[in-house]
Amino acid sequence: MNAAGAQHDVDGDVYVSPRHLASTTGTGGPALAPLLGLGWGSRHDDLGNMYVDAPDQRVRVGYLPEGDDDGLWRINAYKDPFGPPAWGVCFNDRVPTEFVHAFTAALATAYEQGPDAYLAAPVPRSEDREPFLAVVPLLKHGWTLDRRPLDGVFEVAPPDGQAGLEFTTGTLDAEAELTTRDARWQLWAGTSVDRPVWYATASTHTPVVLLRAVTECVADPAPLARWRKDALSYIDGMATLTPILPPSPPAPTPLDVQRISARRPTALPPASVPRWSSASRPALPGPRR
Repeated sequence: MNAAGAQHDVDGDVYVSPRHLASTTGTGGPALAPLLGLGWGSRHDDLGNMYVDAPDQRVRVGYLPEGDDDGLWRINAYKDPFGPPAWGVCFNDRVPTEFVHAFTAALATAYEQGPDAYLAAPVPRSEDREPFLAVVPLLKHGWTLDRRPLDGVFEVAPPDGQAGLEFTTGTLDAEAELTTRDARWQLWAGTSVDRPVWYATASTHTPVVLLRAVTECVADPAPLARWRKDALSYIDGMATLTPILPPSPPAPTPLDVQRISARRPTALPPASVPRWSSASRPALPGPRR
């Protein structure tokens, strides 16, 4: 959402910048809309958690406000509907909703293209599936790359140092990638990666096009609209909050002018000149000749 754009659709009273210091909007509908719009099935459990399934059962999404941990969003894809996940992504309960929507929108597009798109694992030195392509949007917007050779981790961080994207090299435990934060990719914001305010993880075989959709959204310099009174809507003390000015009244259209004119009172007729009658005062006699 651009601060300079149309403000009639803005849901909030402040803009939060940089946007990685915003937090969740507290609603799951916008992020589920791209998938439900394709006709994916949905159901709820007794606790209010929502589960969305692709028609071929190869992609499953869990929106889990009453889950066992802070993993609010869990998204898995399968080569075999009855086998283990080919890849998995998790967004915790404070990730900005816009970032989740960026992922689900890209997933919806990939799903329409078929399994070769939504199951396309990253391949080093591939023209369009190189893992590093997911990092490029951040680098183009001022994030810097750092490598920690001892633990084989590449990290990119924004100028304020209040966020980061980590890519871990080497062999990882496939099950741990799906159930813990020990995944190939981890995106976070807060004071440190050990105690982030929000985080997102993605396993080794998550398609680059889906990862890049998220990093492009994170790198976007436009602020995000939030409500100042909502303490979870931004990272207090670090984010810059700019009041959203009320929209300017629109210029009247010709139809508006016509309606206003029609409501005005009709002008009074000009005063009439009285006619002579028998009740009129007789005229004075003129001078004699």
